[in-house]
Amino acid sequence: MRNLLKIVVTGPVGAGKTTFIRSISEIEVVDTDRRPTDETAEMKSGTTVAMDFGRITLGDEMWVQIYGTPGQSRFDFMWDILIQGAHGYILLVPAHLPGSMRAARSIKAFMQQRTQIPMVIGITHADHPDAWEIEDIQMILADTDAAHQYVVLNPTQPQSVAETLLVLIQELSNAATPDEKSAAEGIDLPDTACLK
Repeated sequence: MRNLLKIVVTGPVGAGKTTFIRSISEIEVVDTDRRPTDETAEMKSGTTVAMDFGRITLGDEMWVQIYGTPGQSRFDFMWDILIQGAHGYILLVPAHLPGSMRAARSIKAFMQQRTQIPMVIGITHADHPDAWEIEDIQMILADTDAAHQYVVLNPTQPQSVAETLLVLIQELSNAATPDEKSAAEGIDLPDTACLK
């Protein structure tokens, strides 16, 4: 019997959540994209209104289910639903959209009020000419103690997404209690080849 790992990918509109999941999922991604009718329409032609869902297999031992949240705060009830039972989450922050930084900080606070599971902060669009430096993003996120792992990634590249997932899986392994480690006995952390 395979073990099941639930990972949530969250972040503000335009951070690359749907693209992240589409880049790595071995099944056709279930999405709830709709045409936006608010200011989001200026950024993109479709936006997630409930969730995205994809799945990958790690070796013979584990399935990873990946859930993407909507980026807009009016759908925060879905953030609450999707984070329940998750083992860890990735907060994507678009480095080139300074107007989204406060939204990312709000999402981070929302999640931390509901769960104490491991989190990795993924910085997207870092190659954009207007991208902010990681230190500035840490300050906006009120994360200046560097308590969380930061990963610069490109959500369009499966290898970059795989490496980000592996950072989170390593965080899960480091944070596991003795009981959780016992339950996961026999599962080796995969190398990135398992995520291709």
